[in-house]
Amino acid sequence: MTDHRVTDHTETLQQTAWHALTLPEVRQILHTDSAGLKTDEVNDRFARFGPNSLIPPKRRGPLLRLLLQFHNVLLYIMIAAAAITAVLGHWVDTGVLLAAVIINVIIGFIQEGKAETALDSIRAMLSPHATVIRDGTRYEIDAAGLVPGDLVLLASGDRVPADIRLISVKELQVEEAALTGESLPVRKRIETALPDTLPGDRYGMAFSGTLVVYGQASGIVVATGSATELGKINRLLEDTQHLSTPLLRQIDHFGFKLAVFILAASAATFLLGTLWRNHAPAEMFMMAVALIASAIPEGLPAIMTVTLALGVQRMARRNAIIRRLPAVEALGSVTVICSDKTGTLTRNEMTVQRIVCADHTIDVSGVGYVPTGEYSIDGHTIDPAHYPALTLAIRSGVLCNDALLREKDGLWSVEGDPTEGALLILGAKNGFSNHHANAAWPRRDVIPFESQHSFMATYHHDNENEPWIFVKGAPERILDMCTTQLQQNGKQPIDIDYWQRMVSATAAKGLRLLALACKRSAPQEDSLKINDMKTGFTLLALVGIIDPPREEAVQAVAECHRAGIRVKMITGDHAETARAVGAQLAIGVGRPVLTGMEIAAMDDDTLRDIVMDVDIFARTSPEHKLRLVKALQAGGQVVAMTGDGVNDAPALKRADVGVAMGMKGTEAAKEASDMVLADDNFATIAYAV
Repeated sequence: MTDHRVTDHTETLQQTAWHALTLPEVRQILHTDSAGLKTDEVNDRFARFGPNSLIPPKRRGPLLRLLLQFHNVLLYIMIAAAAITAVLGHWVDTGVLLAAVIINVIIGFIQEGKAETALDSIRAMLSPHATVIRDGTRYEIDAAGLVPGDLVLLASGDRVPADIRLISVKELQVEEAALTGESLPVRKRIETALPDTLPGDRYGMAFSGTLVVYGQASGIVVATGSATELGKINRLLEDTQHLSTPLLRQIDHFGFKLAVFILAASAATFLLGTLWRNHAPAEMFMMAVALIASAIPEGLPAIMTVTLALGVQRMARRNAIIRRLPAVEALGSVTVICSDKTGTLTRNEMTVQRIVCADHTIDVSGVGYVPTGEYSIDGHTIDPAHYPALTLAIRSGVLCNDALLREKDGLWSVEGDPTEGALLILGAKNGFSNHHANAAWPRRDVIPFESQHSFMATYHHDNENEPWIFVKGAPERILDMCTTQLQQNGKQPIDIDYWQRMVSATAAKGLRLLALACKRSAPQEDSLKINDMKTGFTLLALVGIIDPPREEAVQAVAECHRAGIRVKMITGDHAETARAVGAQLAIGVGRPVLTGMEIAAMDDDTLRDIVMDVDIFARTSPEHKLRLVKALQAGGQVVAMTGDGVNDAPALKRADVGVAMGMKGTEAAKEASDMVLADDNFATIAYAV
């Protein structure tokens, strides 16, 4: 391993792979312990590293931004024409030309100001406060005062104030979707990872700007301000150039050619008149000037603006809010749509699709949080009451559960973990609501889910006052606890080989797996202890859960394909999950899936050659998304990019049309985009195109 000796150089600390170091190594490099930093050391480090905030970008002043709006070939021609018509005394023409120039300059000035607010939106994600331990005492401080080496405490509801190497966790779950694209809260632990591990898989780290949704933790600050992952995205967004749309590029090209043609024609007229026809030079000069003034299409910019504005109104009726007028035309030129998965192509509502019991594999219909659907085996609808293992598995998923399913004004929602919510909906489809189930089988005790145990257990009495222990968790952990399995003819010795095959086969379909088991006995001390969970359980079922595609998205993707538009899925989720969703959407079928690590290993030329042959990209970082958009554009494609997180902002800004989600999108994504979808629906993009 590299010799990580103590250093005072900021650049060295920024390049350190903190997630790959053990806790003693982190403490040694940063000179910190359980009492935190001393005040003198904090002051010294603050002087060296600066405040824990993102440095505002160097911005052009309002006057310079206004003047730069005149830097346009057509506007040059129009200004020249206005000057000429003024000399000729044609004041009405002069007024029309100048009005068109001013309107276009004002529109460009306002739009550029909106683009700069994307950077402000990223800085707004930083936590304003932090809880630290310094000199052995706990303090609540302004997060801008954090320095590398500070000992920070995290609790549910906190926004992580800096990049932190975790040193202790208690059921910690962090919402990282805006930063990494991970669709579910990430369960954190303190183990190390390989140095080249992507941020989404660095489970021993908590990143600045992410949200703690459950549990508690403590950790050591390893990066602040611009050195954090959020700071890197901020720099990436600042350095990314916003391309003009195909229409504006065509207009610029047309304007340049027109200017050359008009000047050449005017010069030829002047020369022919003076040298061939022997007219007076002064007379021919005025004729050439009049020719220039009459040849300039001064109405073109105004016509463009009015036409695009009408398109904006039509888009708004389709839930597509246009933020920059030229994006209206650019949509019609799109050849590739790069789409995020979660919430755009999918519903962002975890749903149980498959239940594997000892005797049968049951498919479950119905998607999302609406509790309607049927159970079927090999396409034939069944009644779960005739299948004891299935019925008990459904009941255990509802009872061993802390989520809540609510309905308001016909809309169903889940409070709590989305995976637990999927189990509640599964039960509701069979008439088991969490309220009535807990009333009939009251809970006596619980062992909450913890990463070191990989399961949750609850203790109940049924309506005959008989004791039951239900457990759900990672299949490999639950299998170790089971000695029997429930079949149609009762309990039988567990067939480990069968269940391991089912785990592999179900996971290969991109489904997230949970195992459900039970024990019909009471705990030794009438309260659940870890010792009660070691053995003696009966395995009921494996449950396969996925975030299903939107039905309208399936149709919209098919329409895009028929129109010759390629649809590519770029997601932060795992490759297996992306492949499974892609198969249901007819995206990437029969093609390989490219991961972020594979993209990182390619140079730009190789990526440009391969990018059109791959339709699904998984576990991608902001840099990967930006490189993919650039590679497609380098191949001559007109690219629309959708996204909702801070991690999507650089690619949204670079794309020919950046499309942000209006309902669950971050402000950074919206401000970097050209269009906002009011309904977060991929089908809306297809309608707009």
